[in-house]
Amino acid sequence: MSGRTGIRRAAILAASASLALVAVPAVNVASASTLDGPKLARNLTKNVTADGVNRHLIAFQRIADRNDGNRAAGTPGYDASVEYVAGKLRGAGFDVTTPEFTYPVQITDAATAKVGTTTYETIPLEFSPQTPVGGVTGPLRVVPEDTTPGCEASDFAGQDFTGGIALIRRGSCTFDVKHRNAAAAGAIAVIISNNREGTLAGVTLGAPGVVPTGGVTQADGNALAQLGGQPVTVDLRYHEEDRVSRNVIAQTKTGRKDNVVMAGAHLDSVENGAGINDNGTGSAGLLETALKLGGSPKVNNAVRFGWWGAEELGLVGSTKYVQSLTFEQQLDIALYLNFDMIGSPNAAYFVYDGDDSDAVGAGAGPYGSGQIEQAFVEYLTVEKGVQTEGTDFTGRSDYGEFILQGIPAGGLFTGAEGIKTEAQAAKWGGTAGVAYDPNYHGSGDNLGNVDRVALDRNADALAWVTASYAISTESVNGVPARTERASARAASMRSMHVESHHHSHADVA
Repeated sequence: MSGRTGIRRAAILAASASLALVAVPAVNVASASTLDGPKLARNLTKNVTADGVNRHLIAFQRIADRNDGNRAAGTPGYDASVEYVAGKLRGAGFDVTTPEFTYPVQITDAATAKVGTTTYETIPLEFSPQTPVGGVTGPLRVVPEDTTPGCEASDFAGQDFTGGIALIRRGSCTFDVKHRNAAAAGAIAVIISNNREGTLAGVTLGAPGVVPTGGVTQADGNALAQLGGQPVTVDLRYHEEDRVSRNVIAQTKTGRKDNVVMAGAHLDSVENGAGINDNGTGSAGLLETALKLGGSPKVNNAVRFGWWGAEELGLVGSTKYVQSLTFEQQLDIALYLNFDMIGSPNAAYFVYDGDDSDAVGAGAGPYGSGQIEQAFVEYLTVEKGVQTEGTDFTGRSDYGEFILQGIPAGGLFTGAEGIKTEAQAAKWGGTAGVAYDPNYHGSGDNLGNVDRVALDRNADALAWVTASYAISTESVNGVPARTERASARAASMRSMHVESHHHSHADVA
């Protein structure tokens, strides 16, 4: 999807009265004094600055640096991140809770791939099936390394994978897609080799897998790639233990509690690094928006913010949160906005494809998701002069359980391990043929791994759309702003008065 570009500021200001709240109806001018409508959105967006957002990124980096270099679930770095965010929100007057949830942790019992006398550490991916004790043995089959290795069934043509062990380079598509393609070709196990330095740990298939799948370092992957055809024994076994983590939930004290606008971002990093783009950027943009909105804003609908734990372990925190709500409590949530990676260094400008207009992958989100998509698209194209593209609801981020329960959702994404195309580079700048985030899930995801222009634009879009829905969600679920209801009542009363006056004259006649 794309929109208009290059619109001058003068034109934007001239059009702001009608375009400011694309996703919501125009608000009666008389309501401006109560910060209704476009005025609230403009003020909040103006106050959410790049410097303010960046200060939180610096905080997350320092927290990681003081805690073994990461902010992963179950670590002191994550706990410190929770305390930082919750403390800021309490100071701004929000009702803040940090509800606990349990999540399973995979404790490795065996993690090897052995060729001859050489053993390579091969860490089981989350959701990987286990091998029997002693492992499984078959010939090593090396999948050719192109720009999308293992992402298409055709990558497995020309070799006999039946009973073999597939070696596939990381990149371009999900681990799940790679391992399912390999299994369909007959492989009995899969080894994913990293496409950058460092171990391939703390990564997931995203759903229960079909064949044992483990990850090796880039260097070990290079070595294994020279051993195609040789017998390899893969031994991947583990057991699970339950651990406890926390989400951060903050809600305004003002606004309707039965028509809540919710916005969220995951707070945890992977074990390999500080997670500044993934997902310090979403967490920081969300936090600065919340702090500038304040705990008691003049809004029609309460705004609830969520920072999710254990997202990197399979969307655990957000899933557990939504599942903890009764049907009535879920019904109180008008919509959910998701912000997972909004400052990728080779940034794309993706908006979740709520209405499935791209006809790619998953279908449309629940009713209202298309309207949410349009709100983000209109803001970025009109106010920022940036063309956008749709991105599929792949289920890889925290909107997943909200959508599953029928709650309309949308949000922004600047890209992960996917490769920027020539057309995208021409449209957005950056480098074609390179990942949107070359440091995705790596140790290089630090303060230097952020496109701050993209971060600033997306933080503004986050603030604008959140504030817009805080006034009215009518386009999504039919619930208008109070001022509009009052105007409608007044208009109805005037109509009744005129009608009554007309009848009285008719009676006299």
